[in-house]
Amino acid sequence: METTTKVDRLLTILREMDGALVAFSGGVDSAFVLRAAKEALGDRVFAVTARSPAVPARELGEAEDLAARIGVRHEIVDTQELSSEGYVANGPDRCYWCKAELFDRLEPIRVREGLGFLIDGTNADDLGDHRPGMKARRERGIRSPLVEAELGKAEIREASRAWDLPTADKPALACLASRLPYGTPVTVEALARVGAAEEAVRALGFRQLRVRHHGDLARLELDPSEIDRAMQPEIREGLSAAVRSAGYRWVALDLDGYRTGSLNEILPGPKGLKTFGSGG
Repeated sequence: METTTKVDRLLTILREMDGALVAFSGGVDSAFVLRAAKEALGDRVFAVTARSPAVPARELGEAEDLAARIGVRHEIVDTQELSSEGYVANGPDRCYWCKAELFDRLEPIRVREGLGFLIDGTNADDLGDHRPGMKARRERGIRSPLVEAELGKAEIREASRAWDLPTADKPALACLASRLPYGTPVTVEALARVGAAEEAVRALGFRQLRVRHHGDLARLELDPSEIDRAMQPEIREGLSAAVRSAGYRWVALDLDGYRTGSLNEILPGPKGLKTFGSGG
């Protein structure tokens, strides 16, 4: 099916809603669904972004700017996932506890604003893995219009470019907790260290990256196309210094490069934790 046809279907789905509260992270998918909701529903749209130690401050600023550009009302709400034992324990179901906390914070705002549905940016490609956060979505009746319209990531990027959204080519994102191996407790200190290291690496011009947290060791994943550049002596030294500046003692460059959910690979299943799919 043509992308434009799917986008038309998305707009039809949204027009049938009596207003929508959008769980808006500022990433590719939620930005596109927010823009579509504005197109379909006009002023009957409200965007809410979560603020927590697992969300880089830079992302909050970008979300605010983008909501203003799209022309929708926007609110930032503090979430308390670190108060959840299930989240802090950092098992394979960590994303369930994170999403449950998020949606439970957003629902009263939806009621307050008198909007018919709470919607998110889950897309059709996300259905390929079993993702713990999906359970929280189903339990609470959250709508995912991109799934309903059968829009996948590549199509969303294509349509975002057509709508001149600045997120069209934005690198994939995930909460900072996804950098911690399962079983490593999630703490404010660990999240802050990961966030600082990633910001320092981005300042060197790298876009798609992850700093995987292994105690005092940081395992740096870069886009495979950038590994050769990273191995140049002056760049390598700069990368090491950047990551160490965040408090790590050792820095390792992962020669396999960035891939979604690399920390999932150690868990059971034919493709590691691709069967659990916490992303990142």
